[in-house]
Amino acid sequence: MSTPPSLDKTRNIGIMAHIDAGKTTATERILYYTGKVHRMGEVDDGAATMDWMEQERERGITITSAAITCSWKNHRINIIDTPGHVDFTAEVERSLRVLDGAVAIFDAAGGVEPQSETVWRQADKYHIPRIAYVNKMDRIGADFGMVLDSMRERLHTRPVPIQLPLGAEDRFTGLVDLITMKAVHYDEATLGVTWEEREIPAALDEQARSMRRELIEAVADFDDEVMEKYLGNEEITSAEIQRALRAGTLKDAIVPVLCGASVKNRGVQHLLDAVVSYLPSPLDIPPVEGVNPYTERIEKRSADPDEPFTALAFKIMTDPFVGKLTYFRVYSGRIAAGETALNSGTEKKERLSRILLMSSNKRDDVQGVAAGDIAAAVGLRNTRTGDTLCDPKHPLMLESMNFPIPVISIAIEPRSKADQERMSAALTALADEDPTFQYSVDAETGQMIISGMGELHLEILVDRLLREFKVQANIGRPQVAYRETITEPVTSEIEFVKQTGGKGQYAHVVVEFEPGEQGKIFSFSNLASPLEVPNQFVRPVEQGIKEAMVSGVIAGYPIIDIKATLTGGSFHDVDSTELAFKIAGSMALQDAARRGKAILMEPVMELEVVTPEEYFGSILSDLAARRARIANHHKRRDAQVISAQAPLAEMFGYATALRNTSQGRAIFTMQFSSYQKVTEEVGKKLLQKMGLMV
Repeated sequence: MSTPPSLDKTRNIGIMAHIDAGKTTATERILYYTGKVHRMGEVDDGAATMDWMEQERERGITITSAAITCSWKNHRINIIDTPGHVDFTAEVERSLRVLDGAVAIFDAAGGVEPQSETVWRQADKYHIPRIAYVNKMDRIGADFGMVLDSMRERLHTRPVPIQLPLGAEDRFTGLVDLITMKAVHYDEATLGVTWEEREIPAALDEQARSMRRELIEAVADFDDEVMEKYLGNEEITSAEIQRALRAGTLKDAIVPVLCGASVKNRGVQHLLDAVVSYLPSPLDIPPVEGVNPYTERIEKRSADPDEPFTALAFKIMTDPFVGKLTYFRVYSGRIAAGETALNSGTEKKERLSRILLMSSNKRDDVQGVAAGDIAAAVGLRNTRTGDTLCDPKHPLMLESMNFPIPVISIAIEPRSKADQERMSAALTALADEDPTFQYSVDAETGQMIISGMGELHLEILVDRLLREFKVQANIGRPQVAYRETITEPVTSEIEFVKQTGGKGQYAHVVVEFEPGEQGKIFSFSNLASPLEVPNQFVRPVEQGIKEAMVSGVIAGYPIIDIKATLTGGSFHDVDSTELAFKIAGSMALQDAARRGKAILMEPVMELEVVTPEEYFGSILSDLAARRARIANHHKRRDAQVISAQAPLAEMFGYATALRNTSQGRAIFTMQFSSYQKVTEEVGKKLLQKMGLMV
């Protein structure tokens, strides 16, 4: 096995942003300047290295997170370029779960957009240190100060600019480095590979000095020596500022902010410098914690190749050449190709027949990987997203990942028996890849129903079925994924008895059900004593309830947001079995759903519309007709920004309607917010449509 690079010179980072902020363009420049590619791929030309899927190149957007490794100033940088569209938020979630740091990219003219907030909250959840890059400073309406203000207001963070743009829009020529106090002008002839440092223009000198004082004041909190010099009005060196800035960034207390125009090849190399200077190495990250599945004790693993092997599988991908690929992040230890690891969740051993370092969709075989590495393995048959791979002699289970539930469905019907067989294999492969994609057979109609996070998500999945997996199928219209829940606490006492002449089946349970926390779907606790319900029967009760949640009592929609507590019961020494208690748990939920005043729930979307002033009234009227609730609206320069919540059922075709209303000048973003109770009127119409109410 080759010697792994020094861990202190390794960076595992993600590139995250709102759609069309320029993530992929910035990443292409990074690959060019680090020598990974010899020609910059352009998103608009469908030639971006990281957007390798046909669907990505056709639409000019990132759909799946792509990993690549490059080098900069003796540092190895593992980069994951994540999607910006809200329908693919799960890709961002699982990428951030295994990364040490992130670069958040903002559009200089748009500032913090709705999806910017979403990915920022995801990074907050994992306490990931970030640096910010204000891109598109050459764009009309670019305003560096506005972006800083929107970061403070909408992200509730502390941005610390370390650069000042030289001009804006078509006058953007470079930047002022507030640490070295030099003006940087990029050479167009060399595509920004070289640049010239000059004195700061007189017109910006005072502003630059003021911003540098604010920078020193912000970072002094994280370095005693810098604080001492600051209070004593002593000169502080560039190296000291960088040291304090790194300390504050690693604590996730401040966010260094840089600027540039990636498409004009300005600013990206200084962004790379900031990545190696301020973002953490695996050694800067606290040891990961997990539970030993056999002792149930919490254990820690440090980023040390000599510790027991521990890794997290965070992404599954079907490769047309090598089959199923499992992406994993190594947190401790090392493993060689051909060796075996334990999947601590399934308790099955998996052989890593090949280990690959990925460069987007290209593969390089390696002999092995060690702590700090991100790689992909071939040969893992029973590993899913979120599973832990570990040393069989030192088992450990890391915290898994939770993903949002699908909110939109369509029916899909294969055109022939051969298509049906191909479709079955394809759906299994897609579900393995994407935790937010689900499929099932409608019990009444026999139709195959596929579900996802939005219209674009399903459009991409269907396109892949037709094109990649060669499945010919008829596609139905999108349908809303409704849900059911209970509104009142209820106690269900179920006695399940079955005598068949020989050994019978017996289970007796008392379960208290109550409305649960919104968005949590299901929680279960046990208060029954082992004398009432032995421990081996508790899990089957929980499983029975979970299985019964698949179909509610009003219209057969899945049940969500309930809390179940097993409070008592009894058993028979001979006749009680796990199956009997599983059935009793299922019957308890059905009883509770009938008596707990069940209601229908519908997915409600978070919506933001940006429109020129003259269309504001018409758009508000249209939203009111769609049952939208306007949260607020405010002016952003010469436009109105409307924030609202609207039922997904009313939002189909909204892109076309908005385009017609605003002559194509308004834009919107929409993402899932929560499930909420449908109104009585809407509920009646829905049940009538389904033939469940006369």
